Amino acid sequence: MTTTAPYRVTQARVLRSEWHKLTTLRSTWITLLLSAVSIVGLGLVVSAHYETGSREFVDPLELGLAGTQIATISLPVLGVLFTAGEYTTGTIRATLTAVPRRTPVLWAKAGVLTAVVLPLALVTCLAGHTLAQTFLTGTDQEASVTDPDVLAALAGTAAGITALTVFAMALGALLRSVAGGIGAFVGGVMVAPEVVALIPVDAVDKAVEYFPAQAAGNVSTLDGVAGAPAPGLSLLALLALLLWALGTTAGAAALLRRRDV
Repeated sequence: MTTTAPYRVTQARVLRSEWHKLTTLRSTWITLLLSAVSIVGLGLVVSAHYETGSREFVDPLELGLAGTQIATISLPVLGVLFTAGEYTTGTIRATLTAVPRRTPVLWAKAGVLTAVVLPLALVTCLAGHTLAQTFLTGTDQEASVTDPDVLAALAGTAAGITALTVFAMALGALLRSVAGGIGAFVGGVMVAPEVVALIPVDAVDKAVEYFPAQAAGNVSTLDGVAGAPAPGLSLLALLALLLWALGTTAGAAALLRRRDV
């Protein structure tokens, strides 16, 4: 007579474990609250002080979503902490002992982060834009959520923030260092592309459009903005973001199986 092991490791159980890890940390809720307040609050402040100018140079979503510039840093930092933080505290040993196959842990972390960040970003972007429009109604920046492509651009903004967060999580797993992961994200993702873009070659300019931070900005664009990619590229930019996030996570998963803890 055989019996089924009552504590068999399954992906659902790994997901539940990672969910508890993320949601029971005070730093998680502080970061999420800071990000939500920045998205809504900063957009309101900027919109309230807007003076009618030229829509040719300012995207209608740029004012109401000004706070997303902070969220694209704070939420990816949370992603780095979610993976690299376990190496800092040493709890990664217990985690990988409980899940010997290792890779389910990383994919569970990606799934949990997506389940938390995507709804938060979507709701706050929608709320931030809607509230900001109370100050912009009647100006050249008026753009109701019922206008063509507005909801798609808001959803693209939320998807971009989420993809950057998962990408940063994978960087943390690759480098196994909180400082290294944050440094790689800020320096390599936010700063380096701006430096590379200074190279006066058309092919370089085109490639930079699909770097993570630049692609995230492109999917949230409603109108063509001077110096920015055309809105028609937003689907390609979204695909590029997904490939960056999934590809980096897959690479981190492969190394996780081969390296010692």
